[in-house]
Formats: sequence, structure tokens, C-alpha cells
Amino acid sequence: MCYLSLAYRPMRYSHAFIPTLRDDPADAEVISHKLLLRAGYIRRVTSGVYDFLPLGLRVLRRIESVVREEMNAAGGEELLMPMVQPSELWKASGRWEKYGPELLRFNDRHQHESCLGPTHEEVICDLVARELRSYKQLPMNLYQIQAKFRDEIRPRFGLMRGREFIMKDAYSFHADDADLQREYQNMFAAYQRIFTRLGLKFRAVEADTGSIGGSDSHEFHVLADSGEDLIAHCAVCEYAANVEKAESIRSVPDGEAAELAGVDTPNASSIEEVTAFLSVDAALLIKTLMYQVSGGEFDGKVVAVCVRGDDQVQEIKLLHALNADALEMAADTEIEAVGGVAGFVGPVGINCPVLCDESLRDAIGMIAGANAVHSHLRAVDMGRDVAAVFADLRQTRAGDNCPKCGGAMALSRGIEVGQVFALGRRYTQPLEVCFQAQNGKRETATMGCYGIGVSRLMAAIVEQCHDDAGIAWPLEMAPFHVVLISMGQGEVVVQASQDLYASLQASGLGVLWDERKERPGVKFKDAELIGIPLQVVVGERGLKEGVIEAGVRGGERSSVLLDDAVAEITALAESLRGAVI
Repeated sequence: MCYLSLAYRPMRYSHAFIPTLRDDPADAEVISHKLLLRAGYIRRVTSGVYDFLPLGLRVLRRIESVVREEMNAAGGEELLMPMVQPSELWKASGRWEKYGPELLRFNDRHQHESCLGPTHEEVICDLVARELRSYKQLPMNLYQIQAKFRDEIRPRFGLMRGREFIMKDAYSFHADDADLQREYQNMFAAYQRIFTRLGLKFRAVEADTGSIGGSDSHEFHVLADSGEDLIAHCAVCEYAANVEKAESIRSVPDGEAAELAGVDTPNASSIEEVTAFLSVDAALLIKTLMYQVSGGEFDGKVVAVCVRGDDQVQEIKLLHALNADALEMAADTEIEAVGGVAGFVGPVGINCPVLCDESLRDAIGMIAGANAVHSHLRAVDMGRDVAAVFADLRQTRAGDNCPKCGGAMALSRGIEVGQVFALGRRYTQPLEVCFQAQNGKRETATMGCYGIGVSRLMAAIVEQCHDDAGIAWPLEMAPFHVVLISMGQGEVVVQASQDLYASLQASGLGVLWDERKERPGVKFKDAELIGIPLQVVVGERGLKEGVIEAGVRGGERSSVLLDDAVAEITALAESLRGAVI
């Protein structure tokens, strides 16, 4: 019976490099970071860079095996590209300047500019451009599993946000956009199979394309309280999106029409202070934020951005609305230069472009800063008093209405472990990935890319699969299927353990034999901490009755006849893997 495509090498604990720790490391914040360090899977080299110790590498290879099997089954071809990439390719795509400080740039001894690859769109396009001739070579899907480097400003959470990490990145090339969409759905389905096989609770959500670019994108999130990403999802239908992208419906504020009028608000500038002073609901306030814009139509200008007082501006949405590269909060002097007053700024009469969230489009009877010290305006009518451009700028909140079905929206935390992109011709055009079409004309290929954070998946699995005693690996991801614990060093115990060890290995199970001269309590604690799914205990007392003990990690062990042990333990493994075996 085959449990994995990767062979398990026999291992005795006394010969293994498994440096476990009894206490949580001081710098570890999330449970996966704590447990992977304590259980001897990883060690820190420098900020955001880790060694994978033997147990960690075993798990990494298990994850890679599942990813590789599903990618091959979906039609991908594996290759390997260099981590070092020449600046010329990045300059051709326009990302050398745009990517930012996460791109680690350096000069070699010949003063040639290069970078450590955070991703490989440019390199794969250069390769395909040199080899692609005819539409008959399309479609193609090329992937690799390789180390990447992104110079994160604040690496944290161990493998969840490191600087160097292992990634599977695939790139597909097509003769037309219809075929790109077909492959996008093919990869989407392959990702669903991968994360299901890994035993994860996950959700696919609509996502912003970020620095990669393109038109359509979905992220795959492992649901966990420690997740850095906030995802919005409908409780009724399948709609789900990262909050950077999520849409939702809010009712128009229920204000009353009246003449615009000023009101004194001494020392009341924040939303909380103004609502308390005027005894009104925050939904009736206009929150106005002032931004300095870099890039796009408003480059170098200050803009006013308005949302309801009980809402938050989603800055990724705002960046897209402005078609800008970056945003910074405007300084007080910049606000004053356009007729505003910090703390009392509002959209009425301000001398700069005004962008308002769609939820304010028909709002009347609103309260906004009067652009004068200690003063606000009552009865602001957005259509009458404000010259604004409206766009979706607000961050979805729990309880909003779903844009698809009207159901209630909820928010959850997620760990992003994969993302698929329909890039179109974002890279193939500047890097001249062209071919002769069926009609004889020269065409530009269209492109998709598809990434999975392989090393991040190790942390994500631990975030979902652990208890107070340690890691609880799903069987297929565990470094070993069985930990065989010998109770004592007597000849009978050692011989029975050795025979069972060999028989279990022969049956296809991976076994870690703990034959150390340690107290039973130490062995059991290490077994629980490391997280091996099945535990088998061989002791002198049980052998006198012809039995050993076997059970699932974290559960009760049962007595099993020694003669039936291999069959019983194999059946127990089958029960953990179910139909996957």
C-alpha cells in the first residue's frame, strides 16, 4: 500500500537531528512559529531567513510532492529558473523602479545591475519570447518550485512572512484571452485539489492584483485567527473577497434636508468627539481624509477623500480610483494650502479634487468639517454642496449587504497561501512574447501566473493543526506516520521493537523509532510536540501478554496483539487518510 510518492528512510531517534525546546522562544509571536521552532523543524539564521532542519525538510518535501503531482496532472511542465535576474528584464517590464525596496538590487564585480527574484514573470517571458514561434506551440504552462527573496520591511511570524521562502510559481501562455480564461479555471480547480489534499480549511476570494498586475485574480486563504489578511464573505452565497477588493452595500444615511449652516464645535475634531458633542450618529458625519498623491493624473497633488463617519477608507481601492503609485497622509501645511484646517477639514469649498465613497452619493443632512477652527457644517447635501467624483472607497464591514445576493457579510482572518492571476499582455507586450497566428499575422501572447507559498503552507497547516501539546500533522504531511516508543532497554523490548519497526517500514509506513535512553515522560512529550499522527508503545509488561499499545496522537491508545500489530496500525493509518489512500 502506497502512502506517498516519496520513500520514507528508516530513522532511529538517537541518530536523528531533532533539537526540541521545552519553552516557547521569546521572539515567536504566532503558534506555528513557536511550535516549528520548539519541535525542531526550523531555526532562524537572520531576520526572515530560516534553516529547514531534517524534520522540516521532510514536511516541505511532502507539500512539494502534492503540489507537483497536481500541477503535472493539470498539464504543467516543471523547469527551474535562476534566482539572480538581470535588471534589463525588469526595466523592460517597467517594474525596476515600481517594485519598491522589497526588490533586493545589487551590482556584481562588473557593475552589472541584478536583483534576487521575488517572482519570475520577466524571466519566463524572456525565455518564451526566444523560443515561441507559432500558435501551434500554445498553450503552454511552465512551473517551478524554487526559493524567492523579498526584502520585507518587517519580517515576522516565522515562515508566514519571511524574506526568503519557497514558492511554486507557474506561468501559462495562450493565443487568445478565451484560452487564458480556460487555463485560469484549470489552475483554480488544481489549487482547490491541492489545498483539499493538504487537509486545510480554506476559501478562495476575489483579490486585488497588486504589484503583479493583470485583470482578474483570486487568493486562496487558509482560515486562521492568526492570519494577516482580512477577508469578507457572504453568509448566504459564495461571494468572498479580500477587503482590499470586497464590495458591499450600505444604506444611504437618513439625514434631513435643510439649509447649509455652520455650528460651533469647540475642541471637538474627531468623529467620537463630534458625535458626542452634537448627539448624532456617526453615520451622519462625513469623514474627510487628506492625501498627498504620487503617480497618475493627480501626481504631486493633495486630494480630499470622504467616507461616512462610521466607515474606513480602503487605501488599495483609493489607489486604483486615483490610478496612483503611492499615497501619504497630507501634512497640516499642505492641507492649509488648499483651504483646509487640520481637524476640521471638510469637502465643502475645499480647493482640491474631492473623491467620495458611493455610499454618500445621494446623502443629505450630513455633518462635515467647515474648514475653520472649532467649526462644522450641518445639513450638507452631497448633490448640492459638494463637487465630487464617486467611487467604491470604503472597507467592507461585518453586517453590510452582499453585492451579489443581499445577504449579510461577515469578516474572517486568513493566511494567503496561493493566488492566481489573469495577467493578459501586461508582461508579454513589453517583453515581446509574440507568435505567428493561424491567420499568418504576428500576435502577442496573453499570459496567466499562478503562485503557491510552499514554505508558508507548512506554517498554515500548523496554525490549523495543533493543540496544547504541540503539532498535530495530517497523516500525509507528517515527517513520519508512526512514532514507535520503546519503554526500556531490555533485550525483549529492543528485539520486539526492532522487528515491529522493520515490519511497519515494509508495509509502507514511515516510522521514527524512539529507542533513546530517556524517561517515558520525555519520549511522550517529544512525540506529542513533534506531532507524528500515530503512536505505538512497546513495553516489557505488555509483551508478557503478547500485546503492544497503539493509537492516534492526542487520543487513547489501545492494546493490540503483537501478531496483529502491523495490520491494526496500517488500518489505523487508513482511517486517518480515508479515501485518499
